Amino acid sequence: MTDQESRRAGGAQQIPRPPAWQRGDLAPPAAHPLTVTVDAVAGVLAGLPAGPPVAPAFPDSRNSAVLVVLADGAQGAEVLLTRRSVHLRHHKGEISFPGGRVDRGETSVEAALREAHEEVGLDPVAVTVIGELDHLNTIVSNSYIVPVVGRVPSLLPLGPASPEVERVFWLPLAELVRPDTYRTEIWGRDPTDRLLHFFELEDETVWGATANVLIDLLGRVAAAAR
Repeated sequence: MTDQESRRAGGAQQIPRPPAWQRGDLAPPAAHPLTVTVDAVAGVLAGLPAGPPVAPAFPDSRNSAVLVVLADGAQGAEVLLTRRSVHLRHHKGEISFPGGRVDRGETSVEAALREAHEEVGLDPVAVTVIGELDHLNTIVSNSYIVPVVGRVPSLLPLGPASPEVERVFWLPLAELVRPDTYRTEIWGRDPTDRLLHFFELEDETVWGATANVLIDLLGRVAAAAR
């Protein structure tokens, strides 16, 4: 059986690969199987130093925040994801976390909670913020993103509450470390090539900034389990 035949379907996501690219060979970010609760994730994040203050990485970068929402399910901790509308200007049709631009006078936490309410109807009162992951930049939308991690008491039945969102779903973290799910690609040529992470599910492909945030989260969980 070939590598391609043994992989999950990945859905209909269109990946805008450059002319020069190749498959990478990194192992999954955590061991399979992975059983971790939200309490365990909160314990990993507790006491970690906060990231740098929100500031543009480039002169015209947009300060943004996303909400990484976790809840316990049958397979352990699950994360809330959305699929963006194909009609958006940037990152159309991609899997993402609820989030968006930080408005004037807002903190990253306030922006992440507001955006989650606007996009998927999540009541900010239901969310307990438990930490923050590494900040990152996106090239296409020129955003500087702060991932805020929060927990809710259960797998809330959320759905699209904005034209920007086509789908809302919960995904067990255990699904992300399956051998048939994670892979990497190297885009471009040395010395300007870059590594990209992909999670191919049965019906979606998670990549880009969302995959980077998940890699950060899974890496911290795996490191704490060693």
